[in-house]
Amino acid sequence: MISFLEGELVEKGADRVVLAVGGVGYEIHVPTSVIARLSAAGRSTRIHTRMVVREDSTTLYGFGDQGERELFDLLTGVSGVGPKVALAFLSALTPSAIRRAIVAGDAAALTVVPGVGKKVAQRVVLDLREKLGGEGDLVVIEGPLVDVREALLALGLTDNEASKALVDVEPDGRDVEDLLREALQKAGR
Repeated sequence: MISFLEGELVEKGADRVVLAVGGVGYEIHVPTSVIARLSAAGRSTRIHTRMVVREDSTTLYGFGDQGERELFDLLTGVSGVGPKVALAFLSALTPSAIRRAIVAGDAAALTVVPGVGKKVAQRVVLDLREKLGGEGDLVVIEGPLVDVREALLALGLTDNEASKALVDVEPDGRDVEDLLREALQKAGR
């Protein structure tokens, strides 16, 4: 495996870079966040990589640090999430936002990623929650509970506090204000 490449940045594209290392140009697919952090072409840079070998191709994926690469590995371990979708996760959300959403059980927050629907987002949460340190009851946040969660966060609750406040809150056709009132009571505010 190729753990990282260090060399001259030759080219930057929308979702890829070319790095010259020892006279060889390596094309590396990277999240947009990595492209934004890279220096100008002609400068030396280091990119942590993961090589994915398929029947018809060998592709290098690159990351700004080892933490991003580890999150990529976790995401690609989820059924239905390939390397391109995992890269889309890292392009659309920061690694900390992905981890927070997974630990909080907030599948709705993951659906902002292009190509990720409700089912894939829920599968990511279910498969990775415990691996990332989440515990306790899993709260599926959808429908009006999404608005209630956003209101709780706007009121200053942390992701974890908001998730705990939504445990056992059932919409049952009630309006957002009633649901918010119940969640706030559970949060002790």
